[in-house]
This record gives sequence, structure tokens and C-alpha cells, in this order.
Amino acid sequence: MTSTIRPPFTMETALAKVQAAEDAWNTRDPERVVLAYSKDSEWRNRTEFLHGRAAIRAFLTRKWAKELDYRLKKELWGFRDNRIAVRFEYEWHDDAGHWYRSYGNELWEFDLDGLMRRRYASINDAPIDEQERRIR
Repeated sequence: MTSTIRPPFTMETALAKVQAAEDAWNTRDPERVVLAYSKDSEWRNRTEFLHGRAAIRAFLTRKWAKELDYRLKKELWGFRDNRIAVRFEYEWHDDAGHWYRSYGNELWEFDLDGLMRRRYASINDAPIDEQERRIR
């Protein structure tokens, strides 16, 4: 599998890569999202370290079972060659109806086919009231 958006990135292609990631994650479909990552992709997500598509798929399935009505917004922070840095925020609620806004930064590295081979994410959660939501 390959991606149509491949490194080295330009401003235009980096912005398109970030938007494609946002669009895919907002589907909350692990089967679709996992296709953007190389088969041997490495992740750090908070305190979890994942390796490979099967682990990523399982992680995303757990994530979206817990983080209900998840909505994400990503913003390009910088890029160079085969790397992109983004900041993001997303909103979700748990099964008790408590809302959160999660903030973070990600560092992405891509292979020559445009698949993400490394993703390092640092994320913090802040409780919010439902009326404070700004991502819909």
C-alpha cells in the first residue's frame, strides 16, 4: 500500500497530509485509519508503545470504545523532508457523560511510500462542560 501524498513534503502536501489524517481519524474507523501507517509502524501514545498495524488497530478500537463522540482538529506545526509536526485537540465524553478536551503534539515520520512509520504523541486531558465544546 502507498499514499498519494509522499515525502519530501512541501507546504501544500504537508497541509494535505495533516487534513487527510484529521479526516480519517474523525471517521473513528480503525480499519480505515490503520491503512495510513506502515505495516511495522512504531507509536508512542501517552504511556503506550505500539508496534505494527495489528497493535494500532487494537489500540484505536479500545480508544473509540472509551472516547465517545470523538471529534478531532489537527494543525500543521512544521515539516521537513519526511517529517511533520502537528498540534491537535479533540473532544469526547466517557460513558458517564463527562466531557473532555484533549490537547497534544505529534511528531510523524514517513517512509518513501508516504505511510507513517513513526508517530510520537504527547497528550493531556482537560475536563470541560458540554456547553464549552468547540469542535463539532
